[in-house]
Amino acid sequence: MKTVKSFPRKVREIPHILIPLPDGTQLGARLWLPKDADKNPVPAVLEYLPYRKRDGTIVRDALTHPYLAGHGYACVRVDMRGNGDSDGIMLDEYAEQELADAEAVIAWLVQQPWCTGKVGMMGISWGGFNGLQVAARRPPGLKAIITLCSTDDRYSDDIHYKGGCLLNENLGWSATMFAYSSRPPDPALVGDRWRDMWMARLQAEPLLAIPWLEHPHRDAYWKHGSVCEDIGTIDAAVLAIGGWNDAYTNAVPRLVSSIQAPVKGIIGPWAHKYPHFAVPEPRIGFLQEALRWWDRWLKDQPTGVEQDPAFRTYIMDLGRPGASVAHIPGRWVSDQVWPADRHELQRWHLNPDGLNRDAGAKIKRPISSPQHTGADSGEYCIIWMGPEFPGDQRQDDAGSLTFDAAPLARDIDLVGAPVLNLRVSANRPVAVAAVRLNSVWPDGAVSRLTYAVANLCHRDSHEHPEALEPGKTYTLKIQLDDVAYRIPKGHRLRVSISTSYWPLIWPAAEPVTLTVQTGASYIDVPVRKPSRNEKAPVFAPAEAAPAVKLTVLNKPWNKRELLVDQRTGERRMSIVDDFGRSVIDEHGLCTWGCGRETYSILPADPLSARQECHWSTETSRGDWKVRTETYSTMTATATHWHVTGRLEAYEGDKKVLVREWDKKIRRSLL
Repeated sequence: MKTVKSFPRKVREIPHILIPLPDGTQLGARLWLPKDADKNPVPAVLEYLPYRKRDGTIVRDALTHPYLAGHGYACVRVDMRGNGDSDGIMLDEYAEQELADAEAVIAWLVQQPWCTGKVGMMGISWGGFNGLQVAARRPPGLKAIITLCSTDDRYSDDIHYKGGCLLNENLGWSATMFAYSSRPPDPALVGDRWRDMWMARLQAEPLLAIPWLEHPHRDAYWKHGSVCEDIGTIDAAVLAIGGWNDAYTNAVPRLVSSIQAPVKGIIGPWAHKYPHFAVPEPRIGFLQEALRWWDRWLKDQPTGVEQDPAFRTYIMDLGRPGASVAHIPGRWVSDQVWPADRHELQRWHLNPDGLNRDAGAKIKRPISSPQHTGADSGEYCIIWMGPEFPGDQRQDDAGSLTFDAAPLARDIDLVGAPVLNLRVSANRPVAVAAVRLNSVWPDGAVSRLTYAVANLCHRDSHEHPEALEPGKTYTLKIQLDDVAYRIPKGHRLRVSISTSYWPLIWPAAEPVTLTVQTGASYIDVPVRKPSRNEKAPVFAPAEAAPAVKLTVLNKPWNKRELLVDQRTGERRMSIVDDFGRSVIDEHGLCTWGCGRETYSILPADPLSARQECHWSTETSRGDWKVRTETYSTMTATATHWHVTGRLEAYEGDKKVLVREWDKKIRRSLL
């Protein structure tokens, strides 16, 4: 990534301003804009997050916002209500209050003398979500958005539920926000009231896993903020960006295919990061792409973005399986439709001989997986950059029903979402199926290409699921995640089906046997066909503004470790993400954070499943030091979830607050 120090317009930075809201609340914001913007107004670009501008996102903000400001934009990084240096409290994600506040911020921006009255929103993850949600409300002045690693469907495609299954990231992300939102504002900015603000936050802070578990089906709670409910309300121009190693890539094809306003999609090899500093590499000149988008829709300049292909997609070369990946070779391609302008569906039947182009005999094949099957699934959302990628699938395949094809006679480009049509019965009223499409290397190593998890009670509806009739055979259609891989000649495709996928999803309450009917089950695999003289899209090299200056006291480190109790067979996975201890030179705040997660389960007992999270966060400057310790745990019986939580707050070494949660929530077809 190239560092750019000189820009067409000189930049003025205001580290902290206050934006008033109609109810008297004030939101803290950081502003970068051209020095002459008062005389020559510019459009505004808003990034609106709960992640603390002062310390939480300061590193990435420094790379991004001064660059855009130097090219003629007022970049405004706002702390949401109840976070960072803003007033108020936050009770949930994407709440009505959050979105109304965003509209008020946009109205304020439109009125500023340095603003032309045109506004864009940009954000990744939470900021990508609320960018879409605010665009659907059509506030005056909002003309365009860039949404990265986000989704149009909060129930089907976020960190709570997938395929009707409960993701363990539900508690994991709840624990992350439990820690993030427990931190105080900076006394250097808010003065002596910092402690009152902090105590008000701590007293009101929710353990978000509880309300999320209280809505196990796709009800009004999840429809709120899911722009797919009425996608036509979005009239701002939308650039949707995702990464194949991120959890939210499925949304990009849906958004590009459904939004009626100007819309384009880019999908690279990346995990959950902005593409100019993302891993795995290669990176792209995201900021240059952003400027093309903003210049067209906020400045009415002819940048040619309308002529860009609908989809610019990176097809990854398949690499050896491993939990850490820094670079993925491949190539960029362009298409106007998804999954490709020219493609074919290859139908592979699940038959007694494996995967075959012929249906073969109808035979019943049972599978009842050990509960720990899924240990090499990797993280649901790769974000902390530790050993989070899927590992070699051989161990998980040992607990799965597998169907192998013959070695490929030529390379193929798998682009799009494979769909499994499955004839299956279950011996229990509640069952899950984890489906993986793998590639078997000639030496036996196994790479996961894509996957899906499905709660079979949700076979007809996420809103109104129904219990299975044990022994009854159902025909199910299970769509796997979109992906783009070149699979080499000599590899064998493999479909793997398991009845558990721990620790990615919570198991059904009883051990389940699924019986798959061969000869009547098949998978459709989308294969992209290259065109003659096909021209690859070209991106500028990655650039960014100078990095923020940090004094690193302790370096970050990560660990992912699986232990097996040879007496009981218990599997215990321990994950540690220590973010290091650093001083931010410009204002002297010293920050440290560490997240720890453990998952344990016995091979034959789904009710032994246990998830624990412990986060520590510390902020200090000179003699001032505050720390929070947050704990959350989840177990389950056959009828209820059991969630506990504990929040401890310290000034120096003195404990100043303790809060505890202990909640049982009824399971409903999960």
